[in-house]
Amino acid sequence: MARDLVNFIKSPKERLLVEKTIKNKIYDTIGLFLIKVIFSVMVASLLQFIYKPENLTSTSMAERFSPLVLLMVGGIVLPLFEEITFRLSLRFNPIYFALTSGTFTYYILTKAVFKSRLSLLDDTFLYRIFIAIIIVLLAYILYSRKNIKSALERGWKKHFRMIYYFSCASFAWLHIFNFELSFINFLWMPILTLPQLFSATIAGYTRVAFGFQYPLLVHMITNIFFLSITFLSID
Repeated sequence: MARDLVNFIKSPKERLLVEKTIKNKIYDTIGLFLIKVIFSVMVASLLQFIYKPENLTSTSMAERFSPLVLLMVGGIVLPLFEEITFRLSLRFNPIYFALTSGTFTYYILTKAVFKSRLSLLDDTFLYRIFIAIIIVLLAYILYSRKNIKSALERGWKKHFRMIYYFSCASFAWLHIFNFELSFINFLWMPILTLPQLFSATIAGYTRVAFGFQYPLLVHMITNIFFLSITFLSID
């Protein structure tokens, strides 16, 4: 399992001929999940002693939602959104790429343009949703054109290594928006977002090798796990 992951990270391929049963895929996914949790806890524990800025996103959500709603939003809705944005299109398909284009547009509009939160229902929410839906529809029409679809498929196969690395880096580094956008936090960005980078490398592998549902479920379980620990620590 670990060898397959390392080999994939060193030389990512869009299509893997992984002859594994569903049972073995589940076992491998659980093993990778445990590795990810252990790594994340180690990094988080180390940061406790070195540098620990406030996670503004977690604080904002905790203030706006009840524990049950927070588990629903943080443990189900946001993981689904992020997996569509950063992992779904690792296997090229016009509808996948259109959905990714729409959710990525929503992400950038929310974080960089309107300086808002993904789950915040403020006065910009409908604008963000409307623009994202328009992008999905236009992108699907465009990407489904035969000549464009063929060109994208060739590009995906030829440049998949960079596409995979970009998905990992963007997933991790965009999480810097969870913190105050200060100079010191940007300096610490590679360390602050290291758990997300490690998570993205594993999620990208499981998405390509096993299917979209595997990294999605792991992402949901991970978020629910850490949110539950937060509730217990508050109690």
